Amino acid sequence: MPDSILIRRATPADARSLAIFAERTFREAFGPDNDPDDVELYVHATYSAERQGAEIDDPERITFVGEDGGTLAAYAQLRLDSRAPDCVNGPAPVELLRFYVDRPWHGRGVAHALMNDVIAAARAHGAHTLWLGVWERNPRAIAFYGKHGFRDVGCVPFKLGGDDQTDRVMARAI
Repeated sequence: MPDSILIRRATPADARSLAIFAERTFREAFGPDNDPDDVELYVHATYSAERQGAEIDDPERITFVGEDGGTLAAYAQLRLDSRAPDCVNGPAPVELLRFYVDRPWHGRGVAHALMNDVIAAARAHGAHTLWLGVWERNPRAIAFYGKHGFRDVGCVPFKLGGDDQTDRVMARAI
């Protein structure tokens, strides 16, 4: 990982920049393959500065940001109180709700370092299983998670605006 990247826990002061970053990276990842109206509905409901601030303050979530000189390069979020779907059989599960790395940082070790911090935080909170949902039509993300020990264990529905989609559920022991 480049020495210039700092991975840290997000603070309320990060809410506005995280909202902008999260919306942009979501649009880049999913916009080209989805109806623009569905994407608009989703980002409007999910990525406001107020909502990001509330999620950062939520004691049942841990939000990480990776930054280079104050510019966001990545973020991830654990949801500690999430009920795992039935297909997740491991003990003490915690959900990796979000994991995004900005395109200029792909292939530079940022994602690997961020994943290590996510796993360490989940362990520190008593988790023994880490699970996530990933869009079935996102082979790059599925491959990345596979390289980090996640295995496909099932599927769950995901609603993007008005579109019913399917997320693959991936899990790993930690």
